[in-house]
Amino acid sequence: MEYSKIRKHHKRLKVARWISQHPKWLHRFFQWIHKHTAWLRRCFHWIYRHTGWLRKTLRWCGHQLRWIKYLNPFRYFHKLDWYIIKKFIGTYLFSIVLIMSISIVFDVNENLSKFAQYHAPLKAIVFDYYMNFIPYLANLFSALFVFIAVIFFTSKLAGNSEIIAMLSSGVSFKRLLRPYMFSCVLIAMLSYYLSAYVIPHGTVIRQNFETIYKNKKKNTAADNVQLQVDKGVIAYIQHYDNNSKRGYGFCLDKFQNKKLIDHMTANEIQYDTISDSKYHWKARNWKIRHLEGLREHITSGVEKDTVIQMEPTDLVYSKGQQETFTSPQLKDYISKQINRGSGNVVQYQVEYHKRIASSFASFILTIIGASLSSRKRKGGMGLYLGIGLALSFTYIMLQTISATFAINASFPPMLAAWMPNILFAIIAYFCYRQAPN
Repeated sequence: MEYSKIRKHHKRLKVARWISQHPKWLHRFFQWIHKHTAWLRRCFHWIYRHTGWLRKTLRWCGHQLRWIKYLNPFRYFHKLDWYIIKKFIGTYLFSIVLIMSISIVFDVNENLSKFAQYHAPLKAIVFDYYMNFIPYLANLFSALFVFIAVIFFTSKLAGNSEIIAMLSSGVSFKRLLRPYMFSCVLIAMLSYYLSAYVIPHGTVIRQNFETIYKNKKKNTAADNVQLQVDKGVIAYIQHYDNNSKRGYGFCLDKFQNKKLIDHMTANEIQYDTISDSKYHWKARNWKIRHLEGLREHITSGVEKDTVIQMEPTDLVYSKGQQETFTSPQLKDYISKQINRGSGNVVQYQVEYHKRIASSFASFILTIIGASLSSRKRKGGMGLYLGIGLALSFTYIMLQTISATFAINASFPPMLAAWMPNILFAIIAYFCYRQAPN
């Protein structure tokens, strides 16, 4: 008899001996259970015998789908990786809190007199201004914070000879960058989500606060606006007031085969802000001339509800307006303006592509920072922090210069947004080649 069977019988014997040593009522209870659960045991045996095909099917599926385990990202991370990720994220958050605290102190010192002059309430200052100002500023300088965090904690690891120990244990520098890249994925996703969906809504609230309590003038009117609202349909407004959503001296021309077929004029038009759908306007003192060859048919009236493919945002442009649109709204606005033949769309295209490019900047700057600060040198981390600050500010300056070229010098908007990333990717490649192995 096999040893496993002998061991099983020995266990049963011990259980039986224990039961026999206890009172008779306990023995009778176990006998009753054994007698009245025979049908249950037979049921389980029947299921086990007649479901062999099911077990084989499940075993086959498990064998075929064994590759699914490779989709779990956490199976590639060990204690060393989590140690570096915690250092990275912790230093990144600490640098944001530190620099944001200093920025808030300077901003309060600069704007305190204006807040007192225009009697800004404390609740509006905290929740409408600073609660929207902090995410905007933190996301704007996110690349700077990533670079500083990488150089700071990596230099500290190299100074404590931890990098040397990691490389000496057989970990390559490429493998060492894995937790860095995972941290960058988290930061890039958060940065894009904030810039594309969260910060635009906060920017609207912050700009309204600045208009009321900082006397920051906002463009609310436009004169002599002409735009193509649809294919072959041209609209003209002599004066438009965005506060009341009202325009004066309105004219709408419809062309077909380069011939004028309809000409509508109105002394005043009013945008319907309470309508369930967009593009609803009310025309007052209107007149429509319908042309059919040499014939002309004229209709007029006092008030008319009409649908015109334009919105108040199409008529009035204020500085920084592109920052108040979410990414889906930016995409729709850009396509709509391009179809209309509008030339005032470059800054919106730059903003749309810059949000994506800025998210990828953390990967490039992390490779540069890790490559520069992973060597142990006598000078300490001061030199690396100086280099990191210089490179970060250079990156931000290139973003501004390339955006200016795109707006004023007909530079391609997408290339303008990605130009700093392309240049710094080349620098990152050479730094990576010179990194320790």
